[in-house]
Amino acid sequence: MKILVIGGGGREHALVWSLRKSSQVTEVICAPGNGGIAQFARCLPVDVGNLHEMVNLVAIEQPALTVVGPELPLSVGLVDELTKRGHRVFGPTRAAAQLETSKAFSKEFMRRHDIPTAEYGICTSLDQVREQLPRFTAPIVVKASGLAAGKGVVICETHLQAETAAAEMFSGSLLGSPENVVVLEEFLTGEELSFFALCDGTHAIEIASAQDHKRVGEGDTGPNTGGMGAYSTDGIATPAMRGWLLRNVAQKVVDGMRSEGEPFKGILFCGIMMSPRGPMVLEFNTRFGDPETEAILLRLETDILDLFNASIDGTANQLAVTMRPGASVCVIAASGGYPGKYASGKPIAGLSQQKDSNEDVVVFHSGTALKDGQIVTAGGRVLAVSAVALDLQTALDKAYNELGKISFEGMQFRRDIGHRAVRQK
Repeated sequence: MKILVIGGGGREHALVWSLRKSSQVTEVICAPGNGGIAQFARCLPVDVGNLHEMVNLVAIEQPALTVVGPELPLSVGLVDELTKRGHRVFGPTRAAAQLETSKAFSKEFMRRHDIPTAEYGICTSLDQVREQLPRFTAPIVVKASGLAAGKGVVICETHLQAETAAAEMFSGSLLGSPENVVVLEEFLTGEELSFFALCDGTHAIEIASAQDHKRVGEGDTGPNTGGMGAYSTDGIATPAMRGWLLRNVAQKVVDGMRSEGEPFKGILFCGIMMSPRGPMVLEFNTRFGDPETEAILLRLETDILDLFNASIDGTANQLAVTMRPGASVCVIAASGGYPGKYASGKPIAGLSQQKDSNEDVVVFHSGTALKDGQIVTAGGRVLAVSAVALDLQTALDKAYNELGKISFEGMQFRRDIGHRAVRQK
């Protein structure tokens, strides 16, 4: 069976790596892929924001299944177009993906369906921001409603800072393009949890939980990024809490989307804040998260193709998802200057050749390219060094040991991934 994975980051590398372990899969193609993915899959050029290019690629290659990795292809309706043409594709429709692609839609949806989330205000102008700000006590969270590659969230210590951040989002100076809708949100405190569910339009079932590290600096300091690392353990959430999240968040989303005529199929990533008032949804992603996926898939024992098929066929409730006991981690090696301006094209030294898909330490490539036979940097987040072990500390030791062999000009990484869980031991 030939499988096509759309995307070219660390998440897609992890998906390709997992698919290669399936006895049902004979070939994996990735478009556009990257320097590391090319070791595992045939990579083909494609613009993941160009619907016509992606549909044509599927028509030419005729894969048995297309797996959509990033959010951009979902936002332009790739799943809708492929489904219309009779192709099997894993992921939500454009309308269902609004849970991620529009924070305004997501907040209103949660209000309609009684899903716990922070208080908020939706603003389409700076005047509305000024009108709504007095409702909020600082600090205040200012969010771009649309897609912003993990960088559209600003935590503001004063009302003036919040107004400035909103103005920069509306003008385009903050994110590079003007934002039409800005969401003001109550600042929540507590531990964050990433809860992943597989959805088939009717059922939601648990896959795994993880914790991401969004801030660029150690001790959770500095600006937000797309994620500097993540870990997943057996005990990251109690069975009772995971059951509560499945019933009161993931299943409510599936029920709500179905009742509104837009069944949700695919992965639902629930970003949760374990606040003093109880679990609250910070955001939804409608695809595998990054870098959590790089950690979680190292622990997945169920054939990943079975997950994709169950979601498409409406049989998720018949699937038993099993995870390898213990812990897994992912540490991001990023370019100097990230999440701001950074240089690309830096040669990467110390990369070991991945021999198979069953290793306990895997270096997934997030932003790399192959240039004159040399792997070079080609993004802000460059590598996702991941490891799995029976306990978190051993997994961390394995990942950091591997990271110690790797170098490129300007490389930065956090040395405290998993620090909260390690401190609690």
